[in-house]
Amino acid sequence: MIARYTRPQMGQIWSDENKYRMWLEVEAAASETLAEDGIVPAEAAKAIRERGKIDVARINEIEAEVRHDVIAFTTAVAEKIGPESRWLHYGLTSTDVVDTAQALQLKAASAILRDDLLQLVEVLKKRALEFKHTPTIGRTHGVHAEPTTFGLKLLNWYAEMRRNLARMDAAAEQIRVGKLSGAVGTFGHLKPEHEERICAKLGLEPALVATQVVQRDRHAHYISTLAIITATLDKIATEIRHLQRTEVREAEEYFSEKQKGSSAMPHKRNPITCEQISGLARVVRANAQVAYENVPLWHERDISHSSAERVILPDSTILTDYLLAKTANLIEKLMVYPQRMLKNVESTGGLIFSGQLLLDLTEAGMLREDAYRLVQEHAMNAWQNDLIFRDLVTQDPAISSRLTPDKLARTFDLNRQLGNVDAIFDRVLHEE
Repeated sequence: MIARYTRPQMGQIWSDENKYRMWLEVEAAASETLAEDGIVPAEAAKAIRERGKIDVARINEIEAEVRHDVIAFTTAVAEKIGPESRWLHYGLTSTDVVDTAQALQLKAASAILRDDLLQLVEVLKKRALEFKHTPTIGRTHGVHAEPTTFGLKLLNWYAEMRRNLARMDAAAEQIRVGKLSGAVGTFGHLKPEHEERICAKLGLEPALVATQVVQRDRHAHYISTLAIITATLDKIATEIRHLQRTEVREAEEYFSEKQKGSSAMPHKRNPITCEQISGLARVVRANAQVAYENVPLWHERDISHSSAERVILPDSTILTDYLLAKTANLIEKLMVYPQRMLKNVESTGGLIFSGQLLLDLTEAGMLREDAYRLVQEHAMNAWQNDLIFRDLVTQDPAISSRLTPDKLARTFDLNRQLGNVDAIFDRVLHEE
């Protein structure tokens, strides 16, 4: 991933230097475990741990000749260790090291992503409570429907991100596996108990059964989870982009004093962060498709997945980290305009209470079909001729004969529509 979208802590996890350090960590843990059983000399395990060093330039130099990255790695490390290096990589195949080390990288990446999720969850909760009772218009198909509150919008996002947190925990646990079962997963050179003990040293669980590789359904699940998380961020960004439109203008991204929106139009305040979130979320979703394609491999292993994973695993975790941080900052600094929201609620002259009027007329004894026809006639007249719906129904004897002025006032009462907001908040926050 390019530096523009890479936060330092996550980027470091996927650096070549760290990747080879994780490989060496697996090699050292394996040697120490085998030394405990007298298979590898104790002094060799000690030398591998203490004298094994990473020289990325040297590894690259060797790989240019041998065209095999793990052999280049073991050769370069052996040069640092000395004679005891003959016990390096004992009983292992390349993917034992690569897949197990990759699990260590994903474990570290998952910890960062979990912290990111928690930060976003907290800011969504805080701002949901802030705007808990701020009326705004609810829209379906982009058209005014019935009143809601801006707090409920945020609460919905909060609840979804809580689900994403649970998904992340499950995916991170499922990917936290290593394998050291050999070329086709049969433990031809080591024993299952060796794998268990090596993985325990590394803070991993052993894959219960494997081929030469950890099965890629785990990775597909992991990337799919990141795709769902970033899809939620796209959902949030898309809503804010709509709310920032000039004719809506109920909320907008923070715009600093020195910021400029257009090289040609000085008045522009564009939702560039939201658009960036939407755009980069597409990359993560696309990577999920690649992860699915990596699941079917030939027989006990081919390397069609390997090249793709060198791209999609770093890029997906780096982008998800970046987008979570961007979204948390977006919500934290979001500029909200309650008066504009109320103005938009009132802009249709009460049309948004047509459903309540339908119910009140039905309750007052009118057949539902008759009530629907009557209310819709007034609604269409108000819509097409830019009239006040509330005035039209108040002046209609067919309605006023059934609903007193007090009852009609209650029909158009905003607080009546939003009377259960507290209950919804209690229900969601009770689930924490």
